[in-house]
Amino acid sequence: MKIIIGLGNPGRKYERTRHNIGFMTAEELAREAGVSLTQEKHHALLGRVPVGRESVLVAKPQTFMNDSGRSAAALVRDSYAAVSDLIVVHDELDLPLGTVRIKSGGGHGGHNGLRSLIEYLGSPEFIRVRVGIGRPPAGMDAADYVLNPFGADERATVADAVQRAAAAARMIVTNGITKAMNQINQK
Repeated sequence: MKIIIGLGNPGRKYERTRHNIGFMTAEELAREAGVSLTQEKHHALLGRVPVGRESVLVAKPQTFMNDSGRSAAALVRDSYAAVSDLIVVHDELDLPLGTVRIKSGGGHGGHNGLRSLIEYLGSPEFIRVRVGIGRPPAGMDAADYVLNPFGADERATVADAVQRAAAAARMIVTNGITKAMNQINQK
């Protein structure tokens, strides 16, 4: 059973910030399927989304980014899923705005949400859908940058990236990670 977790921070204050692109993708997956992420369990808002022949659990941890692993680990345990069945959608500073890439395993690269997941899951071997948010302008701290909302001039690029990230997550479920990586990472 696959679980798709979009990383972000709960609350209206963070709704359209760069750090919440994982939440935006989870919401897009649910919206496309006509499902609401309203069930509350293990400190997450979640729902079952049909993807191909599977019913996939889609979740938005409500523990704040830096403690996302607590919620994710509980969902994995409760679902009897393997860590390798977890697909995590997150913001990526090291990719240009709007770029979508798939990766299996790896380190946290300074991303506190990924750091928390690795700590709580006891393994880095989950699948990542990395959504580029670009680097902060010179002189701006990365922590401040990720908590800033996207600018009006970036919104169309972000909306497109969210749709492509949702498609990438669906492709991983239906076609497997290798085929998904070959198609998504080539672009």
